[in-house]
Amino acid sequence: MNRRFVPLVVLCSLVLPVIAEDARLAPPKDLNGYFPFSPPASVDVWNARKEEVRRRILVSQGLWPMPTKTPLNAVIHGKIEREGYTVEKVYFESVPGMFVTGNLYRPTNPKGKVPAVLFAHGHWKDARLALNEPAKVRAEIAIGAERFEKGGQSIFQSLCVQLARMGCVVWQWDMLSDSDAIQLSPEVVHRFAKQRPEMNTTENWGLYSPQAESHLQSIMGLQTLNAVRGLDFVLTLPEVDPDRLAITGASGGGTQTMLLAAIDDRIDLSFPCVMVSTSMQGGCTCENSCLLRINTGNIEFAGLFAPKPQGMNTANDWTKELSTKGFPDLQALYELHGKKDNVFLLRGEHFQHNYNAVTRSAFYTFLNQHFKLGQEAPVIEQDYEPLTREQLTVWNDEHPAPKLRDAEFERTLLKWLAEDSNQQLKEAAATAEGVDQVLRPALETVIGRTYAEAGAVDWELIDKQDQGNHLVMTGTLLNRTHREAVKVTWHYPKDWKGRVAIWLDDRGSAGATSEEVKRLVDTGIAVVVPDLLFQGGEPVKQTRVVENPREFAGYTHGYNHALFAQRVHDVLSLVTFLRNTKVGSHPSPESVVLAGTGQSGVIALAARALAGSAVDRAAVDTAGFAFGKVLDYRDPMFLPGGSKYLDVEGFAKLNADLPLWWKGSSEGDWVTWLVE
Repeated sequence: MNRRFVPLVVLCSLVLPVIAEDARLAPPKDLNGYFPFSPPASVDVWNARKEEVRRRILVSQGLWPMPTKTPLNAVIHGKIEREGYTVEKVYFESVPGMFVTGNLYRPTNPKGKVPAVLFAHGHWKDARLALNEPAKVRAEIAIGAERFEKGGQSIFQSLCVQLARMGCVVWQWDMLSDSDAIQLSPEVVHRFAKQRPEMNTTENWGLYSPQAESHLQSIMGLQTLNAVRGLDFVLTLPEVDPDRLAITGASGGGTQTMLLAAIDDRIDLSFPCVMVSTSMQGGCTCENSCLLRINTGNIEFAGLFAPKPQGMNTANDWTKELSTKGFPDLQALYELHGKKDNVFLLRGEHFQHNYNAVTRSAFYTFLNQHFKLGQEAPVIEQDYEPLTREQLTVWNDEHPAPKLRDAEFERTLLKWLAEDSNQQLKEAAATAEGVDQVLRPALETVIGRTYAEAGAVDWELIDKQDQGNHLVMTGTLLNRTHREAVKVTWHYPKDWKGRVAIWLDDRGSAGATSEEVKRLVDTGIAVVVPDLLFQGGEPVKQTRVVENPREFAGYTHGYNHALFAQRVHDVLSLVTFLRNTKVGSHPSPESVVLAGTGQSGVIALAARALAGSAVDRAAVDTAGFAFGKVLDYRDPMFLPGGSKYLDVEGFAKLNADLPLWWKGSSEGDWVTWLVE
């Protein structure tokens, strides 16, 4: 059969079921959504998924690559000796100038190498230093949540003292803005609400700014980094057994527990409390970051630790349905590994949000079992004399608190992190191995979809008109895997030469009237012009955000792809359709080329980077755009991680071995180049 008309006309004549609605038109997902986890079919399937989710965590936390591990410069001082244990004051630098503070509990007479436990706290004000009032302690005793009037004054000291008496080293450190971690204020760490124009700058920016988010710098990321460096610190202690390392924490500390256990293979046992849930994922700005929970959630984060020993609990909070929603799936995952008994759930829905004596006892007993501590089970907590704030605080005249704080500290810290990351990424991008192992995985995570994951794509014809030497057809591209729909306009020459050009224009399908499109059609190239998501009408000036009054990008982009990424997805759907669709004996186009101008030129560059050789040639005019120039997190071109990975140049690096015409760095006329 003659090539003329056949492949595309036949395709456009197919009538297929319509997707009722593009799933992306629904309200964006937020932290109060539903986050189920489906156990994989096999260990091999899980291992691939595990690697993907683990990478998502690392990228979202600004830890891909890991910031340079500079000297900790740890200072241990002020030892207090008690019956069976000692308490010391500690501070160290996780990165230059950022001080991590806390207390180190050790058994008085350790026998050989001993286990170590990292203890992260949540949203308890001055958690490490504060003591509860007697009336509150008695109320807790009355409901069975605590046992002792003295020891019950501090859940944090209680856990540390008991573990040290059991023969463990315990590192209990401060979350940012809490106790002795005074370099950032609670207003910034936990209560941030409004964007700060003075911090939204292209240089010397602050947290929560579009620049910080574009570099994947967040409070949550800083806390995760501090947890990693805390583990580094613990492993410098000569008595610590590197094969018996545990982490625990409740509420926000449970979030940190899950994340460190998920990304750091050195952890051997995990016990996240009142945080593993299919519902609310963590409400604070310190528990959210851009990219983190897109198509995943806390149950799956806990699952990343399988098959190592892991315990958790429920309370009368968002975890109350865990026994039926989420935990059975974790059991199935552990059973897949032959370790079903390694995951444990303590039911406690009759208690409020907590890390009370009952839960702590369950943790001691679980740790005793798996680390073979030789204690009688169940392990029951013993009373002790709590230390005062003055006895525990790290800073004093001999060890003065750091002077670099607040806005100046923010700017200095983020500048160091950005420069360190940029240096590492430039070195990685200089080699093919670095591009494939560092840059490409990161940008695939930032965009959130690879060409291989584009899905099953169909086409539905809406209208067809004869324009003399070519046909103009409009229709809808239907991505059935991801439930997405893209309006496209075809300009199909009657003397088709077997090549299709995807033309991206900031005006969407209105750009099909350009002189360049006419030139391509006149040479026998079919041109398809899509209306990418939210194109085709009035230009989008601000993107949608979740219904949360706080102006934090992570509340939206921690759960939803950015509009830029979604538009790249549309291009991948179109490339997939062209490359994989066959009708009868007629093949797909012999070649597919891609072109884009203006902001759409950046979309074209990113799409080509992920589509690879599925696009034979690409021509882009990015008009000098840089993600680092975007100063509004609701800008349609805002992309979390866009600046971090060498900005637009990072996507170009992924095109390095493929035919690419880039205005400003390529010779000649791009339309002529596409036709060649």
